[in-house]
Amino acid sequence: MPGERLTQQERRQIAAGLRDGLTYAAIARHLGRPTSTITREVMRNGGPADYRADQAHWAGRRKTRRHPTRPAVRSGADHGGRDPRTVEAVAARTADLFMRTGLPQMMARVLAALLTTDSGSLTSAELVRRLDVSPASVSKAVGYLEALKIVKRDRDPHRRAERYVVEDDAWFQAVMASARIDAEIAAVSRDSARALDPTTPAGARLETLGHFLDHVSRDLVRSAEHWRQVYFPGR
Repeated sequence: MPGERLTQQERRQIAAGLRDGLTYAAIARHLGRPTSTITREVMRNGGPADYRADQAHWAGRRKTRRHPTRPAVRSGADHGGRDPRTVEAVAARTADLFMRTGLPQMMARVLAALLTTDSGSLTSAELVRRLDVSPASVSKAVGYLEALKIVKRDRDPHRRAERYVVEDDAWFQAVMASARIDAEIAAVSRDSARALDPTTPAGARLETLGHFLDHVSRDLVRSAEHWRQVYFPGR
């Protein structure tokens, strides 16, 4: 059973388990499958929120016909010498959490892949191989993450390739970028309130929003700067 392809009935049981809020491990135990099999199946077919059994089964059949003898890629270099199944399970759970916060699926998978490498960096070719996606998908995802200040591009002098890097203080940069946007929204909201007259319901609503976001963004910046010095001194 563990080495066989998932059946349509099993995929329907996976979908039912997701609807019931079961973990990947619980679904795997019920089906007698490795947790990594369930994790990959769900993440390759829309994630826990968008998994559809029949669509996943059809996609699996098409992929099998297209690549009947294609072996699974298991690069020890990509996984730091760890069991690839463990790394994939951790990355899948991490990507799932990112998607719950609103991060698009491919962006979440790329970010999770970078975070689960010891170096915190991968080339486009390594991401393509690890995630089994196209170079265009990787490039689009990296561009999105760059805009959030989470990922940056760097040159690999040894391989003459561009590397995508997530640094230790990436979340500090992301928080600061978010705080700047909130501060901008706050300023626009206050200006809009004055334009609409703050004594009217619409004006009062915008004025309150502006003050709220202004206070929150200031507090967030102070907290982020403090904890950056604690965890990332010297940066």
